[in-house]
Amino acid sequence: MNWMKMPPLAALRAFSAFADSRNLVDAGAALNVSHAAVSQQLRLLEKHMGLKLLDRRGRAMQLTAEGEELARALQTGFARISQAVEDLTSAREARPLHVTCTPTFAANWLMPRLAQFRTAQPDIDLVIDPTGGLVDPTPGGVDLGLRFGTGGWPGVESEMLVRSGLVILAAPDLVPGNRVTAPEDLLSYPWIEELGTTEATQWLRKRGIDDAKIRTRIALPGNLLLDGARDGQGIAVTVRVFAEPDLQAGRLVELFCEEEGTGYHIVTHPSPLRRPARAFIRWLKQQDI
Repeated sequence: MNWMKMPPLAALRAFSAFADSRNLVDAGAALNVSHAAVSQQLRLLEKHMGLKLLDRRGRAMQLTAEGEELARALQTGFARISQAVEDLTSAREARPLHVTCTPTFAANWLMPRLAQFRTAQPDIDLVIDPTGGLVDPTPGGVDLGLRFGTGGWPGVESEMLVRSGLVILAAPDLVPGNRVTAPEDLLSYPWIEELGTTEATQWLRKRGIDDAKIRTRIALPGNLLLDGARDGQGIAVTVRVFAEPDLQAGRLVELFCEEEGTGYHIVTHPSPLRRPARAFIRWLKQQDI
């Protein structure tokens, strides 16, 4: 197709709107412009095509034979475009809302609250995708993520939802008397880590400790991390807000705490969000943290 020879889309839209109603005022109302603007676009179209598309001799403008032919083609073309747009946007809105988050966040924060969202928005289907790996939201894919860190990730937009630092903890029986006084003391203990995350490794390396010297380690899904810690299976690193009930009840003890402006963020793609995603984000922000 030679796009350089195509008339301006605004002129074609104005002509098609006029052809539908055969009235400048009605065409202007359909396009939300003045009837004078429609008239100007019609003249521009005739000039561009070098054809007389309208007969202006009577009290009301009529289409010429060439104008009728163009009107039929535009009606067919615009109708197909309109249907395709409607089909695509309807499918886009009907697609389930895809949310990615860590298993820890899903088990300890999201799932206990999710029934409230289902009650408030029963028409929105959800896919909750718990994974320890980073998954960027993309148009037509993951709608939003709930990601731990300090924010500012490249290529996405992020907004703090749950502000919380990291806590290094263990069962009281694993460290009787809490004899741990320095990070180096933790090397003699087993560790449990959430699959797909690196919080434990990063915490140790920031303190100049080679995590390869850890005696043993177990990697398991994040929703089982606190269970393993309570059972005394090892030292665990997790977000403090999730461990707070266990710490207060004495089921776990805090060995070290890391406060660095970290927390869980709502992560989205910079492109416009679908209605279900906007509704879910509004609901997230309304929750008691």
